[in-house]
Amino acid sequence: MTAFGPGADDTNCGMLHVDMDAFFASVEVRRRPELAGRPVIVGGTGPRGVVSSASYEARAFGVRSAMPGLRARQLCPGAVFLPPDFEAYHAASSAIMGIFRDVTPLVEPLSLDEAFLDVSGAGRLFGSPTAIATLIRERVAAEQGLTCSVGVASTMFVAKLGSTRAKPDGIVVVPAGRVLEYLHPLPVAAIWGVGERTGEVLRGLGLRTIGDIAATPVAALRSALGPAAARHLHELSWGRDPRRVTPQRVEKSVGAETTFDTDAADLASLRKALLALSSKVAARLRMAGQAGKTISIKVRFADFRTVNRSRTLPGATDVAHEVFAVGLTLFEALWSGEPVRLVGVRAEGLTGASTPRQLTLDEQGDNWRDAERAADAVSARFGADTVRPATLISGARNRALDREHDQGGHR
Repeated sequence: MTAFGPGADDTNCGMLHVDMDAFFASVEVRRRPELAGRPVIVGGTGPRGVVSSASYEARAFGVRSAMPGLRARQLCPGAVFLPPDFEAYHAASSAIMGIFRDVTPLVEPLSLDEAFLDVSGAGRLFGSPTAIATLIRERVAAEQGLTCSVGVASTMFVAKLGSTRAKPDGIVVVPAGRVLEYLHPLPVAAIWGVGERTGEVLRGLGLRTIGDIAATPVAALRSALGPAAARHLHELSWGRDPRRVTPQRVEKSVGAETTFDTDAADLASLRKALLALSSKVAARLRMAGQAGKTISIKVRFADFRTVNRSRTLPGATDVAHEVFAVGLTLFEALWSGEPVRLVGVRAEGLTGASTPRQLTLDEQGDNWRDAERAADAVSARFGADTVRPATLISGARNRALDREHDQGGHR
């Protein structure tokens, strides 16, 4: 669709969707320049691993996110497999979002690697929407050594479609007066929110393109999809999307979890996993300037039975020592020795980290917090694994926790 390139008319196209290209893999290549041009796959490296991100060189072999790692190795045996480093990705994301906010305060992050921007009011300072998209891409490349793709349109829905089709490292502009020309030839799966199941229903109705949905009476869609989904899809098929960018997204929780390569049934390994996860959760809370009042754990046993437990504290915390103490107590109360496939730790009920805390009688002030913040500073300068709890050092050697996956970190 070259007619929708950067030279297209962007009048009244104040909505941008910026999506980083193969974000996790690109961050890894940035710090390992020798991997440039090679297929790189980020994800769990064990037999139960799942692909978190794949470079475009790896995607050429059919590798995709959420694919089992074993399948990815079959498709691309020459790929470089790396465990995820979410602290590095959070740091890169924070810098990128800062670039966006230099252009407009109306930024709505969807995840670490993508965001909507309303640049309708930024024209006097930075020029047209396309000029702003170009400026953002240039700054991200110059300051972060990463590439991104941008969709420029009059609505959030169409801007997101544009960024998908601009990949990698491009811009798609959909003029306000040519939305249907752009939209209707696209497959139904291109609609944001149409998953495999809904796609099957639509194909069962003989609907293959967005234009097919637009030409179908809402009543016919309603009988197959239900009233809410039918109305929503029909509106989108005509390019109608009244949503506006909401810059103040309130994060509800911060968490991390790990799937063991082989089911764990000894308390020492499980304690080590809970400590590593608690450290990651606390570090992410401090990075975001937040603290959690409720600590929850998730335990999935070998038979796939999943149990969740939580405890609300007297005051919010961003200290790994405290998160771990609560998580371990919750775990020991429910575990009776059966093999465990997965454990997770999550902080919920988030508040600002400056919220006053009520110390318990046996708490030693802010000693733990001060130590962990000092470790944050060292890690930020020398790498995420520079300072770690002593009990995790042996785990760094055997990489028992390389299977960690983050689920986006925030939810």
